[in-house]
Amino acid sequence: MTFPNIDPVFLRLGPLEFRWYGLMYIIGFISAYFIILSGVKRKNLPLAKDDVADLIFTVALGVILGGRFGYILFYNLAYYLAHPLKLFAVWEGGMSFHGGLIGALLASLIYIRKHKLRFYPLADIGFLAAPVGLGCGRIGNFINGELYGRVTDVPWAMVFPGGGPLPRHPSQLYEAFLEGPVMFLILYLISRKVKRDGVVVWSFVALYGLFRFLLENFREPDQQLGFLIGGLSMGQLLSLPMLLIGGLMALYRLRKG
Repeated sequence: MTFPNIDPVFLRLGPLEFRWYGLMYIIGFISAYFIILSGVKRKNLPLAKDDVADLIFTVALGVILGGRFGYILFYNLAYYLAHPLKLFAVWEGGMSFHGGLIGALLASLIYIRKHKLRFYPLADIGFLAAPVGLGCGRIGNFINGELYGRVTDVPWAMVFPGGGPLPRHPSQLYEAFLEGPVMFLILYLISRKVKRDGVVVWSFVALYGLFRFLLENFREPDQQLGFLIGGLSMGQLLSLPMLLIGGLMALYRLRKG
């Protein structure tokens, strides 16, 4: 198949450029606002619309900062130590999900403590909204032609502009599907069937760890890292603890309930 080669900039206004990747983040955060607002009403949590908007802003800031510094720390520390001004060149790419998750959790804890809320009831709602943003983000990766897959001969393989002449897995689309609608549907069903706080949170952690670990088998490892311990990629090494800890904690929350 031919890579669609979509212009990563969807709108130019003089010197200003608006990119699809940034738009995907905005769509994800707006969707999260409405999902969280609906969940807050359903659970009768003491948060008004403005409070939910403040929560989204706080978490968004945590995602962006955590994602950026997570990428620097986990994937390319030597480069950024040698080029410190590149720390702020976010338009060149370089975001880590695992760092973004840590940033989002820290931001959420700050917000929850400030508003004197319980963690799990609100976190269950927030993590239910997360797959929408993940799916949108992976579509943004596909439009950018980045984070492509390994060389393959499957009929739907694509030749990516930065991936050389050989066809590759469109692994961004695999991730968009599993980390987006599939994970959202599973978490939604859990949230409706299981009334014990914290199960959605840890189910998200376990599911993401599982999906990411499996999908890394189709994704080209980062060039500066390659394969690491046991032939695993950095993404797999970071996701395996999520699968194990998330699964155990989900079972613990179920038994505790």
